[in-house]
Amino acid sequence: MDLNLSKSTIKSFSKKLICWYYKNKRDLPWRKTKDPYKIWLSEIILQQTKIAQGLPYYQKFVVQYPTVSKLAKASEQQVLKLWEGLGYYSRARNLHKTAKIVINDLKGVFPSKHKELIKLPGIGDYTASAISSFSINEINPVIDGNVYRFLSRLIGIKTPINTGKSHKEFRDIAEILISKRNPSDFNQAIMEFGSLICRPNSPLCEKCMYKKICFAHLNKEVHALPVKIKKKKVRDRFFNFLIVKSESNQTIIIKRKGKDIWQNLYQFPLFETNKKIDNKIMLNKLNNLEYLDSSKIKLDLFQNKSFSHKLSHQNIHSSFWLINVKRLSNDFVNISNLKQYPFPKPISNFLSSYNW
Repeated sequence: MDLNLSKSTIKSFSKKLICWYYKNKRDLPWRKTKDPYKIWLSEIILQQTKIAQGLPYYQKFVVQYPTVSKLAKASEQQVLKLWEGLGYYSRARNLHKTAKIVINDLKGVFPSKHKELIKLPGIGDYTASAISSFSINEINPVIDGNVYRFLSRLIGIKTPINTGKSHKEFRDIAEILISKRNPSDFNQAIMEFGSLICRPNSPLCEKCMYKKICFAHLNKEVHALPVKIKKKKVRDRFFNFLIVKSESNQTIIIKRKGKDIWQNLYQFPLFETNKKIDNKIMLNKLNNLEYLDSSKIKLDLFQNKSFSHKLSHQNIHSSFWLINVKRLSNDFVNISNLKQYPFPKPISNFLSSYNW
């Protein structure tokens, strides 16, 4: 596709895309509002998340926190608990930080302009463009994974999309193509087309209205585009959680600190090792714990196996070691209260299947 296009050709491209969108768009709740707060919620939730997974979280957040002031008044723990299971928890922490900034510094008015939105935690160019476009029809093209894929195939762009250089290149192209009269629907349309037609796997090329001009289709490079630089090597980590239960139904949990994964979520006491360990090695590690007498306890591995959980650059192998004790001296919680705390996915999965 030649980028030196006439105004009529560009207008035709955007008009055709928007018409397709009106006929084929999915019925999604965030498409029925111009409220920048609710649009922001949807965009943060859907970052690196499929719509089917994100939709129930959006609905829960809108019910629990219908306004930015309600969200700002919540505790971080409450926000993380509602987010539990969605992953990439920095999104939830930034959600809470932004809500507080809006209330404390912006007089409670959620911004709708790109230049104001981009200053807030967790909001980059894509999110600022989406909110400003969908709420006030500001002319800012959105560049998400669907847009990268559609434009790279359509035009034949071989710049790796996971590099800093690619964003400007694709944004410049989108600025040429975007409808100046209706940027909101154009942005929705180009993302929807990438999601439903120009799919990552098994794209519907025969149904594509651009197949006669599509570089990838004409050159049989559909599965070669977009180009991505290979990710860093995945790191394996081995987490050994201590599930301590007293006779009075108490246990021990700890809040995760620092800048590691799952920051500010809760976990059971943890020993991280460089490989899977057996019962004997685990008993030796318990010698240094003040609240346990390792000579008097029975140690069992839950379901006699570890459980794997994949993150973007890490594989977490979790083992849950079961320990019963008579009493716990301090820093314990009642097992019945565990549901109040936000836990990482591997632990919430364990809690849902373990019969205390």
